[in-house]
Amino acid sequence: MEYTTLGDTGMEVSRLCLGCMSIGSSDWRDWVLDEDEGVELVERAIDLGINFFDTANMYSDGESERVLGTALEGHREESVVATKGYFQMDDDDPNSGGLSRKAIEQELANSLDRLGMETVDLYQIHRWDYDTPIEQTLRALDDAVRRGQVRYIGASSMWAHQFAEALHTSDQLGLERFATMQNHYNLAYREEERETLPLCDRENVGVIPWSPMARGYLTRPDEDVDATTRGASEKRLYEHPYREGGGREVNERVQQLAEERGGKMAQIALSWVLHKDWVDAPIVGTSSVEHLEDAVEALDIDLSDSDIEYLEEPYEPVPVSGHD
Repeated sequence: MEYTTLGDTGMEVSRLCLGCMSIGSSDWRDWVLDEDEGVELVERAIDLGINFFDTANMYSDGESERVLGTALEGHREESVVATKGYFQMDDDDPNSGGLSRKAIEQELANSLDRLGMETVDLYQIHRWDYDTPIEQTLRALDDAVRRGQVRYIGASSMWAHQFAEALHTSDQLGLERFATMQNHYNLAYREEERETLPLCDRENVGVIPWSPMARGYLTRPDEDVDATTRGASEKRLYEHPYREGGGREVNERVQQLAEERGGKMAQIALSWVLHKDWVDAPIVGTSSVEHLEDAVEALDIDLSDSDIEYLEEPYEPVPVSGHD
């Protein structure tokens, strides 16, 4: 396994982060692994050298955090654990969502309880809260760091001007700064290259992209995307513009290069992300130990400049997606 420093945190993380949306409870999504299989997946990730794990309070309505905490028993000190908050957790409690001080303090405490941890390494805002001033959110997060509940704070999908405003607010007020950005980035969706990724590079913010294989779109030929349980049931796949802007040809070129290399489409798509200098660790979500092992093997794939140009050439601008 390869390791890298996450932004300017000084923390060393594996080049792959295991996304834990796929562990928790199949009652939440039919492709999610229940506890025993989820623990097995995390344990195999540890065996492969992965030390970076990302979850969120909303995944399986909190069960993902609980299962991850269980799986990491005996491995907590050597692990880097990230979770997120923003989406409403209780329909009867309007303060269980958003980024007010009350919501952050309440939901962070709940996340730590489910994880079985006193401190989480990285606490991220899952989206931008249009109803709460960013100063209030940052003060609440800064207090969480000072209380020892959180080591670093991070952000997820938002407009570049919002992220710039947040960083500027922290600098002006002397508050904890967002150290990471978890954004939407893959071969079929590259709009982040226009503003957000250059901003992260300039500010030395760690980048941990979600959906590096386009929710599975880049793991099999276009016509076979619905062949898996997740592909057949994952409505959000079709909410993203992966098939627009040359996406189908990108998919075809990933397939062609995989055939030439004797590898798998998923490995080529993931390798492309890993070759991007502004990416620290893509978040790989899988419900299969075999696919996890394939992802680790992608670290050994060396794409030439001509390979990268070939994969990128069909791309055309598409609507921004993933900020909601």
